[in-house]
Amino acid sequence: MNRYEVRDALLAAGAPRHAFVIDGVHEPVPPPPDHWFLRRRDSGDWEVGAYERGEHDVRLRTPSEADACALLYRALTGT
Repeated sequence: MNRYEVRDALLAAGAPRHAFVIDGVHEPVPPPPDHWFLRRRDSGDWEVGAYERGEHDVRLRTPSEADACALLYRALTGT
């Protein structure tokens, strides 16, 4: 699954639009104060985590977009 597919799957599963941010793919306006994120770093690695109280808490850093998307999906759907 890539970042576009995970966005579509999350929305289809009923995840609130403001519960997550995927850089360049799903960026709600205004930005939600607390949310899960998926972003690609300059190194090429992908990061997934929670943004709370102004802090990025990275839960996974991986070279695999598919692994990052899978974690984001599980975090938001519980499956």
